[in-house]
Amino acid sequence: MMASAGSILSFLYFFFSDQILLYGDAVAHINIARRVFDSRTPGPQQLGTVWLPLQHMLTIPFITWDWAWRTGAGGSVVSMAAYVAAAMGIARLFWGGGVARSVLWTSRSLRWAGWIAALVYLANPNLMYLQSTAMNEPLAMALAIWTIVFYGEFARGLRSHELNAAGEKLQGCAIALAGGMLTRYDAWMLAALIGAAVSWQLISTGGVPGALRRPVRNTIILVALAPALWLAYNLGTYGNPLEFATGPYSARAIAQRSQSGGESYPGEHNPRLAAIYYLKAAELNAAPQRMPALFVATVLLGSAAMLWGGNLWLLAMFWSPAFFYPLSMAYGSVPIFMPVWWPFSYYNTRYGIQLLPLFAVALGFVLVNCLVMKSRTRAWLAGLLIVLPLAGYLYQWRETPVVLREARVNAETRVAFETQLALALEKLPQGTTLLIYTANHVGALQRAGIHLRRAITENNYMIWQGALQRPAQEADYVVAMEGDPVWLAAERDKALLEPVTRVAVKGQPAAVIYKSKTTLH
Repeated sequence: MMASAGSILSFLYFFFSDQILLYGDAVAHINIARRVFDSRTPGPQQLGTVWLPLQHMLTIPFITWDWAWRTGAGGSVVSMAAYVAAAMGIARLFWGGGVARSVLWTSRSLRWAGWIAALVYLANPNLMYLQSTAMNEPLAMALAIWTIVFYGEFARGLRSHELNAAGEKLQGCAIALAGGMLTRYDAWMLAALIGAAVSWQLISTGGVPGALRRPVRNTIILVALAPALWLAYNLGTYGNPLEFATGPYSARAIAQRSQSGGESYPGEHNPRLAAIYYLKAAELNAAPQRMPALFVATVLLGSAAMLWGGNLWLLAMFWSPAFFYPLSMAYGSVPIFMPVWWPFSYYNTRYGIQLLPLFAVALGFVLVNCLVMKSRTRAWLAGLLIVLPLAGYLYQWRETPVVLREARVNAETRVAFETQLALALEKLPQGTTLLIYTANHVGALQRAGIHLRRAITENNYMIWQGALQRPAQEADYVVAMEGDPVWLAAERDKALLEPVTRVAVKGQPAAVIYKSKTTLH
């Protein structure tokens, strides 16, 4: 109930303050899901590449209603459900016996730790904003948390020789992990850790018992199937199984286009610097700038407590984003910019939120050890552990959470431009066909409520290629944004096009809406 109430209240706040569509990625996620059924060429090929498909597939039922699509509210449902599920998973990690226990830990202390760890996760201001949007971080974290929970319960069942229960938990782990691997790529590294941990558990207990052979086989098949399906989809749709990594919309291609004068970003080809930047981003997501030691101290003390309790594999799994993202920064063309360090701007700062589960769980483990102390200072230490993170969150709201600041800064000119363009598009006759490049500003169509089936876009590849050759013959109206493919096509076909409206917003390329002069369409 607490998690659901927090989810709904934060969503309503950001919805009524018109902030759930600030992230361009959130707008893109919603419209990728929408175009699967609302497109001139609908179908699964509209799931696109680069972004993994699960978030979009789960979003589809919630945006079939035009209002939910236009406002973005339908895109928030999956994130909100994931937010609640993740908190339940964190609590269950402590309550359900998924952690190896020190002999000093009591059921009562673990129960309190579960409540507080879940609260620290739920109350994080950056997460409260993200779960109100169509961003995929909340879903990815929920699936990772449940993967780890099920692994812990599998290991416990194996140790206590409850093999049927262990098999069920292992298959639950595989389902959550496969879902994670179809949501964000960091789950692919988690899969490697899970594979190593399960193998170690089985080897240390003498091999695979007969009762676990089928669950182990099913787990291997399911976990291998997730990336295999994604590679096969990319091969079948784009002719390249690695299109998501090497294609024109990949992180590498975007980084190459955005670099000027050969300048690199912090951490490129430097894993050590990348790790420092990533941990700083994680700190900014978990604690305010005024309390930098809070994140570091909590994570280090909690990690030590986990090790003391015999939870090495769980610790490695919660730490895995701290290895995946620096490697992605160093060798995968994935930059992170923060306002406190060079280049003093905002880009992908939200990636640090992936260490929030570690922060919450680490605090829970520190609390467990405080609660079993015999000293009279036990209550003071436990209270301090609860008050400090919550006080830090209040500071974050006061200075505006970094993820929300990033969204506002990067959306300022984009949202203004899309709003103006949407007003112009709304004036066009109903039922007319548009030629428009949507990679950067699909939000204009969304805000105007213009169904994607009315638009010829780069996502309708064969139709698109023909329309670029003959824009005036293929569309009633041509929406050309300076420098994009439609702009170049319109420049070649200007004799057959009549300018109707020009939209210009400082910081964004100007747009011109042309009406076709031909009568061939």
